Amino acid sequence: MNIFRLIGDLSHLLAILLLLWKIWKSRSCAGISGKSQCLFALVFLTRYVDLFTSFVSLYNTVMKCIFIASTVATCYMIFVKFKATYDSNHDSFRAEFLIVPLAGLAVLLNHELSVMEVLWTFSIYLESVAILPQLFMISKTGEAESITSHYLFALGSYRALYIFNWGYRYYFEGFFDLIAIVAGCVQTVLYCDFFYLYVTKVLKGKSLKLPA
Repeated sequence: MNIFRLIGDLSHLLAILLLLWKIWKSRSCAGISGKSQCLFALVFLTRYVDLFTSFVSLYNTVMKCIFIASTVATCYMIFVKFKATYDSNHDSFRAEFLIVPLAGLAVLLNHELSVMEVLWTFSIYLESVAILPQLFMISKTGEAESITSHYLFALGSYRALYIFNWGYRYYFEGFFDLIAIVAGCVQTVLYCDFFYLYVTKVLKGKSLKLPA
């Protein structure tokens, strides 16, 4: 644990809470990609299967449970409770084009060919691109609500902070995980255009629009 990981985890948690608050307060999931949320749920469900096999710390266990429960709850609100407000026409990204090849890649490129390790690797690969359906949806609709923009910024900040976390761990602990670092960098790059637009528009009170 270090300050970068702690702030990154809190930023990740803030992103999820912002999204849940937005949906619950407005009683609507308009502008939210259900496909992205399903991908994030799949990320956590495959990454945290070790909840049943190992214990690292109370903090670690609680955070894992929160991430799983909150993403599953988000999917429930999108596809069940507020299904009538879900814009499936604009949420048209073909998520299977991510899941299938990344599952194959996880089998081919991993630290160890075991079920737990392949599932962990798959979750790392998938998380790096899980936001694509959301960004694709914003590009199709033309803009995003400010609360959705705050959610995306907090989510992108979490991954950017984890890059500093890996740098810290490498310098002080000699720890280096190429798979996690490369995937994290890919994910951060996907947010670059959004970060620029967020700083130049959203923080100035303007609506966010992504290029089609």
